[in-house]
Amino acid sequence: MRVYFDNAATTAIDPEVLKEMYKVMESQYGNPSSIHAHGREVRAVIEKARKTVANLLHVSPAEIFFTSGGTEADNTAIRCGIVDNGIKHAITSHTEHHAVLHTLETMQKSGTIKLSFVDTDSKGNIDYDQLETLLKGSERSFVSLMHANNEIGTITDIERIGNLCEQYSALFHCDTVQTMGHYAHDLSKLKIHFAVCAAHKLHGPKGIGFLYVNHKVKIKPFIYGGSQERNMRGGTENVYGIVGLAKALEMAYADMEQHQQHVQGLKSYMFGQLKQNIDGIDFNGETDAEKSLYTVLNVSFPCSDMADMMLFNLDIAGISASGGSACSSGSDIGSHVLTAIGGDPTRPSVRFSFSKYNTREEADYVIAKVKELCMEHA
Repeated sequence: MRVYFDNAATTAIDPEVLKEMYKVMESQYGNPSSIHAHGREVRAVIEKARKTVANLLHVSPAEIFFTSGGTEADNTAIRCGIVDNGIKHAITSHTEHHAVLHTLETMQKSGTIKLSFVDTDSKGNIDYDQLETLLKGSERSFVSLMHANNEIGTITDIERIGNLCEQYSALFHCDTVQTMGHYAHDLSKLKIHFAVCAAHKLHGPKGIGFLYVNHKVKIKPFIYGGSQERNMRGGTENVYGIVGLAKALEMAYADMEQHQQHVQGLKSYMFGQLKQNIDGIDFNGETDAEKSLYTVLNVSFPCSDMADMMLFNLDIAGISASGGSACSSGSDIGSHVLTAIGGDPTRPSVRFSFSKYNTREEADYVIAKVKELCMEHA
């Protein structure tokens, strides 16, 4: 059996999304910037997709900008949000995705900003009181804190953060890559200035995402070279990707409750079975359903003498999982998230992440294999 439990890294494209993309690929090939009929037809396709996304998030289509994915969207929000608004102080946490951390750290090194880090506890929860203290201490700050952690699944109270940011006139950028399409976001009510999406996290295609920019915030383009995206992003649009993103998000909202119940059921089942069958097992991040991303289960195994080999052995057994963020795969540096929350580096940690396509049978197979591996190295 081959099992794919790495859905936080990327998901399989839904067949209905592919069908929607094929329709455009087969018949609509004009450049959307061209003024002739072929171009206008494709421009209409893009704007229809933009309206679909905007309606689902309860925002104006003018606030949605299509990008190459979550990383570009994060970079645009951070770099342009800070520079174009004259902000000199930024606040983040050590558990953010590298698309956020590396961008802010580079800006700090160049002298563009002073960077402050809010503390996190052993489960990855941020210190909200300290966040308020940091906000109080600066004239105006840029806050970048994710909705749910991509490695350990801990959910942040973004409503509370938004309220704090409003109170202290700060700009709030939220990396919503892991939660967009998995939870309902009403951005008309949340006090967020920037939110992001990567379609491949919700059964859409790779290489496409979007950045939401609240209409109250003004930024200049991050990428120059054309007047696309209402003069906000140069470059011919990824039309097929945009169509796929809109369809994937539309389907995610239509099936959200059923999807959540199925995936949460798999996660809870696997959590219970692993805890029952493997002595000394532990879990990284929050595991309470209300505080944790229902797609992610980060497991800390007791078999420390095989820490470097756990993922390799799982792969041999036909199980695809991750040791942390897939964006760090191939690196000999341990997970910065687990380091930040004080995880034990001698214990192998594996992130299992689930989707609507996974089954109880697959979970049973994985449970049996990890139990077997741990018994061999007990």
